[in-house]
Amino acid sequence: MTASTAPARGSGRAAKPDQVLTDAVEVALQGLDVVDPDHIGEHLGVVAEGERLVTHFFECGLPGYRGWRWAVTVTRIPRSKQVTICESTLLPGPDALRAPEWVPWQERLQPGDLGVGDLLPTPSDDPRLQPGYVQSDDPAVEEANFELGLGRTRVLSREGRLDAAQRWYDGDRGPNAPISVAAPSSARCGTCGFYLQLAGSMRQAFGVCGNEYAPDDAQVVSVDHGCGAHSEVLVEQVQPVDELPTVFDDSEVEAVSVSRASGSVDADEPAEPYGHG
Repeated sequence: MTASTAPARGSGRAAKPDQVLTDAVEVALQGLDVVDPDHIGEHLGVVAEGERLVTHFFECGLPGYRGWRWAVTVTRIPRSKQVTICESTLLPGPDALRAPEWVPWQERLQPGDLGVGDLLPTPSDDPRLQPGYVQSDDPAVEEANFELGLGRTRVLSREGRLDAAQRWYDGDRGPNAPISVAAPSSARCGTCGFYLQLAGSMRQAFGVCGNEYAPDDAQVVSVDHGCGAHSEVLVEQVQPVDELPTVFDDSEVEAVSVSRASGSVDADEPAEPYGHG
């Protein structure tokens, strides 16, 4: 059995394990009377929680709780040797198998997680957004604002635009995408006839592909992205070769007499009828 000390609660001094409480292993085991004895292992030691306050640890044999420990805290009143059980619980040890630390859903969310019918509320203090305009209490002004494109309550902030631009540029439709690297150096989206520039500050670096035969059709691509469906990439035409007429040189032809096989009709005999009637 081992004993260790811990800082006394409410003070910076290390608490000295009470010897009476340290020796009360059997009493501590009574605090685990509701646990199946087969799931209680050997005594692992004690920890001094404070003055006349000690916690006993026992090995846990529950399936799936590798490295966990039964903990029973005991105490006694001054000048008394009667040990009292305070509480018992199951605690993870230093090498315990534990579930990953809980992470809020806002931080767990990944691109592509939003499905059909899902709703993703945006925080009111989202740093990616900023107010689109100052609202007016005049309905006529609000209607004019909407017609002018000022009908959105919030728009992308500078931080939001930079974050989106960096994400797009580093993604599969930026200059370093495999399809872009494999394309000819002259086949860049910025010089393609199918390239549709975005509006606002993003137009300097991004647009939308409008080529139905391109793999990035209807996707945002960077101006220096590229692919083999560029409007100005032309296949070199192969010139057709005219076939000359075949010419026979009679001077090189050698006459050869061919003998008839036995049973053939002699050349002097009349021709046999074909039977056409």
